[in-house]
Amino acid sequence: MPAPKPRAGEMLIQNRGRGLGIPVIPIHRAVLTATQDHVSIPSKLHPGNAKAQRVLAEAVRGRSACFWATPCGRGCSIRANYQSTTVHLPPALATGNLDILPRAMAREIILDKNGRAEGVVYVDKSTGKEERVKGRIIVLAAGSGESVRLLLNSKSSAFPHGLANGSGLVGKYLMDTVGASVGGQVPLLESLPPRNEDGAGGEHVYAPWWLYREQLAGKLDFPRGYHIEVSAARGMPDAKTFSNLHRVTGGSYGRQLKADARRYYGSFVNFAGRGNMIPNDNCYCELDPTVKDAWGIPVLRFHWKFTDYEIRQAGHMQKTFDELLRAMGGRPIHPPKAPLEMMDKGGTVIHEVGVTILGSDWRSSVTNRWNQTWEVKDLFIADGGPFCSNADKNPTLTIMALAWRAGDHMLEEMRRGNL
Repeated sequence: MPAPKPRAGEMLIQNRGRGLGIPVIPIHRAVLTATQDHVSIPSKLHPGNAKAQRVLAEAVRGRSACFWATPCGRGCSIRANYQSTTVHLPPALATGNLDILPRAMAREIILDKNGRAEGVVYVDKSTGKEERVKGRIIVLAAGSGESVRLLLNSKSSAFPHGLANGSGLVGKYLMDTVGASVGGQVPLLESLPPRNEDGAGGEHVYAPWWLYREQLAGKLDFPRGYHIEVSAARGMPDAKTFSNLHRVTGGSYGRQLKADARRYYGSFVNFAGRGNMIPNDNCYCELDPTVKDAWGIPVLRFHWKFTDYEIRQAGHMQKTFDELLRAMGGRPIHPPKAPLEMMDKGGTVIHEVGVTILGSDWRSSVTNRWNQTWEVKDLFIADGGPFCSNADKNPTLTIMALAWRAGDHMLEEMRRGNL
């Protein structure tokens, strides 16, 4: 779909980025900028399935194009932005094939006498009672950490170290997106006339990784790369807006505060790097030996350590952001820090992936290429856990693509009688 149009601050970043050789391009957000095609899409996605086509056509018809009225994070009554509660669950419920059990805290996966996964034990959070639900196939999509927690809590004589953990890699190779940011103030953006710049729930442009040739030539001291997310719009003010204002003015009150707010509002920009992380042995999660949650289930504890790869990458981010800011005629708001100090802590970007990595050999992975655990054939993992590396892009679309692919494989295996 067409990307939303850039706003004043974003156009300035595009212009100055061009001079530095940094491509700043339109970003395609998960927000409808035009009405979807409810006539042809359903038949393409579900050929030969009249019921699925009918359900999907109705769901697609019920979504409208964004008219830029409210922040996406507050929900969307016209279903223009993407969220599972408005986009996926309604059509799934409309098929009549979905039951939702609210307030169910999953504790462990249970096996039958043949070693197949046959169900899940959960605690009803309303009553505190233990309940069980059974299924022909068990799919974990609880987020990489919680899926690991379920596997490690599902111990038995057959799996004394946790379910599907014959390789010993459940919980290992935890990754998050490398994150670092620099904020600044740009005089060219001061005192602009007020206008609606809420837009599509975030930035309208970003800079994809652009230094492939330099990296290939060995000119960089870190592998892989990062993209740049830019914030330079006049959206809804918040506490951070006034915090930045205070740093620039030194503090004001009354009429002067109002005048300062009008002058500086919209002149603050922020550059956030989102980079590729290489898996390492020092980043993993395991069951805490003593701490349990409110329902008596052991929780995870996390171990984290960035390598020189990520630290050098963050240093490159900081240098790039400073160049961009100065090319705009701006100045940084915060004093520079050492790369490790400016980096977001592990888990902050909340792109946790890995910990149930996929591969071609059960001895070096947890799942096969279909997100299917090697040791329990009817147990699948359909979240970020099977990632064996972490690109600079947000993982959601890749998670969805792998889940769809795994779902197709499940259906085919069920038809063949293998599941």
